[in-house]
Amino acid sequence: MSPHQITIRVYYEDTDFSGLVYHASYLRFLERGRTELLRAAGIDQSALHAGGEGLFFAVRRMTIDWLMPARMDDVITVETRTAAVRGASILVAQRILRGEQVLLTADVRVAALIGGRPARLPDGLRAILEGRAPA
Repeated sequence: MSPHQITIRVYYEDTDFSGLVYHASYLRFLERGRTELLRAAGIDQSALHAGGEGLFFAVRRMTIDWLMPARMDDVITVETRTAAVRGASILVAQRILRGEQVLLTADVRVAALIGGRPARLPDGLRAILEGRAPA
């Protein structure tokens, strides 16, 4: 799957007292990137959830390298791509950029769950996440 990009403006609420983006705000930016990647691929998370009875995604592990800070009023880009698809998990590679400058990189392992337990990704969903046409 090719990288997906969304643009976000940094607001006062995203920063700490110094005007720099607070570290936890980056987690929200990354979550938006993963959500929009799925939406752009035609994956309806509400339908997957099936009223609480279906498939959910949960972050299992996240490795983040903060390289440079973003500041209030910056326009940043969250770039998200599927790096690997496993039986019941997805590895997502993400970057946050200001122009061409990389501010942050993240590798995120997302687990697929049904009823709170790991669940194999359905074949059609797997194909979409791997950048193939579903069968």
